[in-house]
Amino acid sequence: MHTPTDEQAHAADVFRAGHHLVLQAGAGTGKTSTLGLLAASTHRRGRYLAFNKNIAQDAAGRFPRTVLCKTAHATAFAAVGHRYTRRLNSPRQPAWKTGQALGITRPVRIGAHEIGPRALSHTVLRTVTRYCHSADRILARHHVPRLRGLDTPGDHARLADEVMPFATKAWADLHNPDQGVVRFEHDHYLKMWALTGPILEADFLFLDEAQDTNPVLEDVFTAQRGHAQLVMVGDSAQAIYGWRGARDVMTGFDATPLTLTRSFRFGPLIAEEANRWLTLADAPIRLTGSETIPTEIGSLDRPDAVLCRTNIGAMAEVMRLLSTGHRVALTRGGQQLAAAGE
Repeated sequence: MHTPTDEQAHAADVFRAGHHLVLQAGAGTGKTSTLGLLAASTHRRGRYLAFNKNIAQDAAGRFPRTVLCKTAHATAFAAVGHRYTRRLNSPRQPAWKTGQALGITRPVRIGAHEIGPRALSHTVLRTVTRYCHSADRILARHHVPRLRGLDTPGDHARLADEVMPFATKAWADLHNPDQGVVRFEHDHYLKMWALTGPILEADFLFLDEAQDTNPVLEDVFTAQRGHAQLVMVGDSAQAIYGWRGARDVMTGFDATPLTLTRSFRFGPLIAEEANRWLTLADAPIRLTGSETIPTEIGSLDRPDAVLCRTNIGAMAEVMRLLSTGHRVALTRGGQQLAAAGE
């Protein structure tokens, strides 16, 4: 590792003092290196939790052996999920088909709106998903998502009356390890694991990408406070998983707040431009570039990089560019696309 910055050295000092930490780490500021520095500064046993498997594997190669690096799902699978191996990765099917198997066969009328079996089936499955992403112990009416047109409290209460019996049936179906009508997902066994009140045996815990943590994992993580030192690390300005129930848990976490602001990816000019956007986003940090990295700011007549949100979008863009004679490289998502084509 390079010579630690003042911010990294201070983080290590605070960590060694035994304080819980919230580490806001901007883009390219060496958060993994910093966590490695923290881990190497002690002989205690630690755990590192990440959402992404590749990130966890990278950390495992950089952290000392006293730190166990896994995704939250891998941890939950080892404890609970392995019992449901038979049901994992079953073929996808339309929501209406799952709903039909649960007994949703007729439309329901709520006020002036008729909710068909397809919409009702989709709402039932979304209810279970919202419950699994939450920290709640019981599947309840507030997990039922709102539907367009059913805007009044009375209409939504009527919708919940229709949805809850089927959602309860779906959740019960998921507990059968051998067979069932609802497609079993990884988030299902994560929730089941969380409901057991797991104790993670470690002296300290690192939670990476904390800005994209679901309440269910936040609840498991914070429950370890009584026996472990907790360190959250992430960048509130890079939260991208709000659509799946994630939220920035760093802001309100009871811990010593620290920042990593010096980026090792770019120089001062790009840092200056980045800070304009961070200000607009009301982000909690501002970046400093590395003087040794030459960078330029300007317009490109022919941009040569395309950012895609989904694998389908990436594949469509790859095909489009290939058809026009361009050479194309895919930097992320290739393994998933290859597996889907097998």
